[in-house]
Amino acid sequence: MKDRESRYRTLVWRAVAAAALLLVGVSRGAAAQGASADTTLRLELFGFAQGDIGYDFGRMDPKWFDVVRPTKLPSTPDEFGKNGNTFVSARQSRFGVRATKLTDYGDVKAVFDFDMFGVGPDAGQTTIRLRHAYGQFEQIIAGQVETPFMDLDVFPNILDYWGPSGMIFFRNVMLQWRPIEKTNGTRLEFALERPGASADAGDYAGRIELANVKPHFPWPDISGSYRYGADWGHVKLAGIWRMIRWDQVPTDTFDLSGHVNGWGATLSGNVKFSNDVIRWQAVYGEGIQNYFNDAPVDVGVEDQLTNLRTPITGEALPIFGAVLYLDHNWNSEFSSALGWSMTNITNSDGQAPTAFHNGQYASTNLLWTPTSNVMMGGELQYSRRANFADDFTFDDWKLQFSFKYSFSQKFGGTP
Repeated sequence: MKDRESRYRTLVWRAVAAAALLLVGVSRGAAAQGASADTTLRLELFGFAQGDIGYDFGRMDPKWFDVVRPTKLPSTPDEFGKNGNTFVSARQSRFGVRATKLTDYGDVKAVFDFDMFGVGPDAGQTTIRLRHAYGQFEQIIAGQVETPFMDLDVFPNILDYWGPSGMIFFRNVMLQWRPIEKTNGTRLEFALERPGASADAGDYAGRIELANVKPHFPWPDISGSYRYGADWGHVKLAGIWRMIRWDQVPTDTFDLSGHVNGWGATLSGNVKFSNDVIRWQAVYGEGIQNYFNDAPVDVGVEDQLTNLRTPITGEALPIFGAVLYLDHNWNSEFSSALGWSMTNITNSDGQAPTAFHNGQYASTNLLWTPTSNVMMGGELQYSRRANFADDFTFDDWKLQFSFKYSFSQKFGGTP
């Protein structure tokens, strides 16, 4: 794993070095053409440094100490130790590059950026995490970017890195087509996305019969959306379909192979007033948990004990999510966000009693932006977890203070 991480970091820093060399070339080209010349290549370096400090009155999974995730709250008493924990983090800090090349056939755009928030095998660490790596030419986008199933403008102006648990939030590797994209925000888009899913063996976890069951994804995830933009805000309708297979190779007394279809639909939008923005989203589907901002597995075990050949199978777990937030600007420098989000899963009968069933998320804050490059503020956060069948719940409160310093420098084009 260390070798893989080393190779990954090497590739990232090589990309940064290449961007720096490109930057030098752009700067020299602009200087050679004179201050009023318009180059055909534009480059922007952007990012911010952020420090977070806070106190967790409950207890989150130590790997997720500086965020609010209901799925990472304890599922049993004292699972992560006693309550009360101070945290300090710089993992939200970010660096990126945007490039635009003007051609006779249209603009070619590319974005590459990362933050320092380790996930997956790097969970809990301050290490490079790729956010975007994509290019766009006219209507075609390829690389890692937000799925069309997601509405990024639902994300409120908050300090918590992870955000509302019930919203769709997923950057995936894909081939995307945007036949309609207008300056007012109206957009039609479709994508073929990298497939993937996770499963919960539930009461049968560790059984030898499951050792030879492997996931299989013969088709890409297929997503699409239409967003209507206007002066008052926008509304977006999106959907997704996927096939999740699992194969037992080789079979023996049992044949536990099977498949399910995952699908989902979401309606979301913004409503703007003079000093306020209402952000909202409602989502329902089956087997689409990994597209949610905070939800567990896509497939759960379902008993069918009368079938001697296949006594258990998988079920695409139904899930519902909702988000409702208000962003309010007190004046040109001070703002607040207040809102709530929820995730609810219909569990399968083969899942363990401690399986995640329902999550609640809420927060409010006061932020100060004395200049365009500086932001600081405090935020009160709440989360709650409820288990599937053992009546265990856990409530957690957090207090977070953050200090953020942003930068952006553009090169090329008309000064």
